[in-house]
Amino acid sequence: MAGQFPFRPRPQVQGNNQNNQQQQQQRDPRGRRPVQENPHRINDDITAPVVRVVGENVEPNLVLPIKEAIRLADEMELDLIEISPKADPPVCRIADYQKFLYQQKKKAKEIKAKQVKVVIKEIRFGPQTDDHDYNFKLKHAENFLKEGAKVKAYVFFRGRSIVFKEQGEILLLRFANDLEEFGRVELMPKLDGKKMNMILAPKSKK
Repeated sequence: MAGQFPFRPRPQVQGNNQNNQQQQQQRDPRGRRPVQENPHRINDDITAPVVRVVGENVEPNLVLPIKEAIRLADEMELDLIEISPKADPPVCRIADYQKFLYQQKKKAKEIKAKQVKVVIKEIRFGPQTDDHDYNFKLKHAENFLKEGAKVKAYVFFRGRSIVFKEQGEILLLRFANDLEEFGRVELMPKLDGKKMNMILAPKSKK
């Protein structure tokens, strides 16, 4: 609430009087931050004639003319912040604007921190990979998918072994089928030069 986050006016930079007057003209009528710096419309900068008001200690589905909404925010010693300008009518929250900005920045940082970086692990086969080697690599791929990494499996054709490209495609499709429980095919087997690539993505956890 406002009592916990008191407003502290930004100190003016000492300089010529003309610059100071320009800074004063750019300020919100309540002496808060310059309007041009706000990422949201607040208070008298809100242009909608009617708004839906939300916030703590505000009755549900409250729709008011803008002047009454601003007056209500003033009575609570808080700001009126336009948070959904494209809604009909636009939605405004009554809150301490500095606290609101702080919470928005904090939430954005938390979302960014939770974003998982995409990791791609490569599994290489030859066109005539034996069962022992195949099963060994299958187990590795299973663990990679369980850990949330993508798997790029490819068959590398040396020299004239390119004649076995159909055999390589069959091997990769078998690989995808054996990993069906853990991953889904994001890129079907595709020949690129001497490589036939396939990409598996981990299945979402339910």
